[in-house]
Amino acid sequence: MKRRTALVGSLAALTGITSSVTGGITAAHAETTVDLELVLAIDVSRSIDEVEAELQRRGYIEALTNQRVLDAILSGEHKRIAICYVEWAGTHYQVPVIDWTMIDSEAAARRFTEKLGEAPRTSQSWTAVGAALAYSGQHFESSGVVSRRRIIDISGDGRTNDGPPAEVVRDKLVAQGIVINGLPVVMNRMNFGRPPDVGLEKYYEENVIGGPGSFSTTAANFDDFGRAVRNKLIREISGLNLPRSAA
Repeated sequence: MKRRTALVGSLAALTGITSSVTGGITAAHAETTVDLELVLAIDVSRSIDEVEAELQRRGYIEALTNQRVLDAILSGEHKRIAICYVEWAGTHYQVPVIDWTMIDSEAAARRFTEKLGEAPRTSQSWTAVGAALAYSGQHFESSGVVSRRRIIDISGDGRTNDGPPAEVVRDKLVAQGIVINGLPVVMNRMNFGRPPDVGLEKYYEENVIGGPGSFSTTAANFDDFGRAVRNKLIREISGLNLPRSAA
């Protein structure tokens, strides 16, 4: 009980910190139609060190302001998407660092990434892929917009070791019309004394991604993360129907 209370308290405290940097769809945008609702769900478990965490953030910041990504956003029918940036770890921790935000111009994308660059970072215990998917799926209810496509873009460097099995949650979300794409980071070094998980890409293929057109893009390591994020965003924003796995 004490551990549970402490975790809840920590989550409440962090939520208070991040509230000043969250986005949020305004009342004026409520029920606006967008081309895509996209949850970016990023692993911040303890297996990711400070350098890797910085590379992850930098990868999304650079990708969201990349001209090819912006062109993909502005080439849609409505020329706008809604995104939020969620960080996750164990079952106790899923936090929207930047909540639902409309991206309909280069200026809007830059404001989003500036907030992301200023947001505090954290590291939490355990890896609960299933819980992260469940939270992300439920979070669509607060987007304040409507669209024909809802996608969860989840990245991480490990398998579920806490909470519900990822495949069970995946199947429920896919039944609701939500597509799940994956970005497994295949480590090329020892992690807490353990060898690299060479089967992580297969785990994401079989247990995490799902839905029509779903795919997995592999980052060879955290240094490769930026390239993988950029290509992945272009593909899912454009709705390109390419092969299921893209390394």
